[in-house]
Amino acid sequence: MSRPPRKLVCLGFGYCAEALARAAADDFADIAGTTRQPGRARALAAAGFSVLPFDRPDCVDGATHLAISAPPGADGDPVLAALGDRIAAEGGLAWIGYLSTTGVYGDRNGGWVGEEDAPRPDSARAQRRLAAERAWLAFGEAQGVPVQIFRLAGIYGPGRSALDRLRAGTARRIVKPGHVFCRIHVADIAQALRASIARPAAGRIYNLADDEPAPQADVVVFAARLLGVAPPPEERFETAELPPPARGFYAGCRRVRNDRIKRELGVVLRFPSYREGLRDLAPP
Repeated sequence: MSRPPRKLVCLGFGYCAEALARAAADDFADIAGTTRQPGRARALAAAGFSVLPFDRPDCVDGATHLAISAPPGADGDPVLAALGDRIAAEGGLAWIGYLSTTGVYGDRNGGWVGEEDAPRPDSARAQRRLAAERAWLAFGEAQGVPVQIFRLAGIYGPGRSALDRLRAGTARRIVKPGHVFCRIHVADIAQALRASIARPAAGRIYNLADDEPAPQADVVVFAARLLGVAPPPEERFETAELPPPARGFYAGCRRVRNDRIKRELGVVLRFPSYREGLRDLAPP
């Protein structure tokens, strides 16, 4: 059976976009993307994907679906700035997915937050993401193209988990009482994006997080148990030496609801908590 004549272009062919491309390989006649990293470009090409330079305006030619994960800069969204006119000229676009962050919600003092809650970004990075979200939603409305926003929690998966940090000797067990992080396995990101592609809803926003916000220290201890190694010693957050970006992650606390992807997209999480995800990643 021939594959449908559809083309997915990933603008920012990174970790999540690659997971989507691999999961959706049979959904598209062609999958292409852009990356600025030569080594990554070679690996993606070896996997059978078309890799194009971002500065080529024709990189979106023929696209029916666009996955946008390139981060915004101080001057705004780089994809809209460089390719907005070219994307607008594409007549066959059926779906644009913009990958954002749950960081746009800001600190909620440990409370739950959903897509219906107004964002309260409290960092420059989150403010830029929210501005990019709004720019893409406005673009979709102006062009009559269904744009969806996906707010991602902390991403983990193959090669990017507490297991890998323990193996590398870089894992730390930071303890801050009452503090939790939300996370999402990259495979569940991919399945949620595929579900949205199958039923696009213009202007819709979706949180991508698992069912169980949890302390970072608990995740590290569980990963150490799976590997049969001793966990790193506890470090109190107040006295731990952390670089500013890492300390910033602990500044706020929120629990992110994921009801909408289940209700509207029919997503059943493969990894509803870090325990299932880490067990799947651990060696047999």
